[in-house]
Amino acid sequence: MCGIIGIVGKQDVADRLVDGLRRMEYRGYDSAGVCTIHDGALVRRRAEGKLANLVRELAANPAPGTIGIAHTRWATHGAPTAHNAHPHATDHVALVHNGIIENFRPLREELLAEGRTLESETDSEVVAHLISREVENGASPEEAVQAVLPRLRGAFALAIAFRSHPDMLIGARLGSPLVIGYGAPGTEGEGETYLGSDALALAPLTQQIAYLEEGDWAVITRGGAQIFDADNAPAERAVTTSGASAAAVEKGNYRHFMQKEIFEQPTVVAQTLRSYIRQVDNVVALPQIDFDLSQIRRVTIVACGTSYYAGMVAKYWFETFARVPVDIDFASEFRYREPVLEDGGLALFISQSGETADTLAALRYCKQAGQTIAVVVNVPTSSMAREADLLLPTHAGPEIGVASTKAFTCQLAVLAALAAHLAARKGRLDRAEEQDIVRHLLEAPAALNAALDHNDDIAAMAHLIAPARDVLYLGRGPDYPLALEGALKLKEISYIHAEGYASGEMKHGPIALIDEAVPVIVLAPSGPLFEKTVSNMQEVRARGGKIVLISDEEGLAEAGEGCLATIQMPKVHPLIAPLVYAVPVQLLAYHVAIAKGTDVDQPRNLAKSVTVE
Repeated sequence: MCGIIGIVGKQDVADRLVDGLRRMEYRGYDSAGVCTIHDGALVRRRAEGKLANLVRELAANPAPGTIGIAHTRWATHGAPTAHNAHPHATDHVALVHNGIIENFRPLREELLAEGRTLESETDSEVVAHLISREVENGASPEEAVQAVLPRLRGAFALAIAFRSHPDMLIGARLGSPLVIGYGAPGTEGEGETYLGSDALALAPLTQQIAYLEEGDWAVITRGGAQIFDADNAPAERAVTTSGASAAAVEKGNYRHFMQKEIFEQPTVVAQTLRSYIRQVDNVVALPQIDFDLSQIRRVTIVACGTSYYAGMVAKYWFETFARVPVDIDFASEFRYREPVLEDGGLALFISQSGETADTLAALRYCKQAGQTIAVVVNVPTSSMAREADLLLPTHAGPEIGVASTKAFTCQLAVLAALAAHLAARKGRLDRAEEQDIVRHLLEAPAALNAALDHNDDIAAMAHLIAPARDVLYLGRGPDYPLALEGALKLKEISYIHAEGYASGEMKHGPIALIDEAVPVIVLAPSGPLFEKTVSNMQEVRARGGKIVLISDEEGLAEAGEGCLATIQMPKVHPLIAPLVYAVPVQLLAYHVAIAKGTDVDQPRNLAKSVTVE
């Protein structure tokens, strides 16, 4: 969600702070700001909207100083205005905050009762005043932070600057990630130390990073960092090499990051599959684990958004191939129904960032309940990855477009490999059958390329969908989650109301919505479910619905006549069909958004990683 960067440097930091924010734009935000310390004063600059507005503000009113903090905000409390933008400040303290302070109202009332003036509507400003009050009463910065952190309920990553200490920052985390970066000896960064929301933000500054753990707080100076745990005891956190590219992530010849990431899918899916398939003997090879998968009796899948739809596809695979029962739930609902978790269960969490707040909370719930924890994640150094018993990384690379594309197909690739491996360990697949499945998995990148060949056809028909107020997506079996995903993509970036349904459910209510103004996107690869899907499609057609049929050559030959439009996909094995059919629904959403002129990469109100519940 929001982005944080802090620098304790040797030269003016404002430009580098803005560069760090720019690298986190993909997270989604609605305002931005920086604060430096210069000549004994806190110098604060903030702007509503895109980062370019902050750049203009800094050009008109520079913020000199060799130490500073900066932030991109996604509104939780208070409208996305300049006075609600971070950093928040008093005369003594400035801070930036990711997360949410759940008990901010009583804390705010306490401060107002003392006669303090709060200028924003945010929960974050309360923390600045609480720390400032401690400093005004004679506490050191360290003592002030120690006193305030236990009073905060919720989730936070904080970077705090103190006017009277122009050579230090304090960072703290609980439920929201925060990274310390160390300037490497012999480089321009020698003698500097950094704070950031993630390694990508710090990549141009350093590759040497340490992840703060839950409850940690740290004093950052030019000499390094002193880290303390939740009990205020000194703590050591391993310094690792991040591997994040220092080069700015560029669109290249593509118009948008989303378009680039759609077209990267054959490559990144191939990269992901290579890490799970031993091609010498065509078998799935998972990372080394210290538990026996053959003893797993039930799988519980937990995820949000697009990752949840990947989990829905995985449910089909696990139950069809491995014959293991699967429960699946939204992370935001999971804990609150106090689910019954059987002994010997595998809890599988799917997340692009590995920091999604409600998914991470559900992971910890399952861990306390004695479940074995597996995580499918695109950031192998994330909080979820570090807490997993079985880490299953994807290799999608940084995904900048807010609407997930390549992360989704890479998740599907990992889940398909896991399903095949689980089936083999359960004795549901013999060696020949496993090798056959692996061969089909290895066909996925070529099939994705073939699907992308229809980009121009999809672009040409987008104007047929763009005027619609409502769009329905239909699919059966594992294509039902793809219908949900297609509808989500269209909603996210074109702002058209769209819904996905299991094809057979149309007659149980949604068919009442059908008329000539409602396009219906039907996902129907030829195969055992094709005839039933076509039957549902004919029910739509009989009521004047305009159908876009996505199928292979065989399916289009049988049912394509009379459709508003058709999109031809390659003929593929049912196992990899969800990966392949993700491409046309992504491209359709993309080209409809282009036709409508919306902000494709940073759609309104959305954030890349949701770090509050």
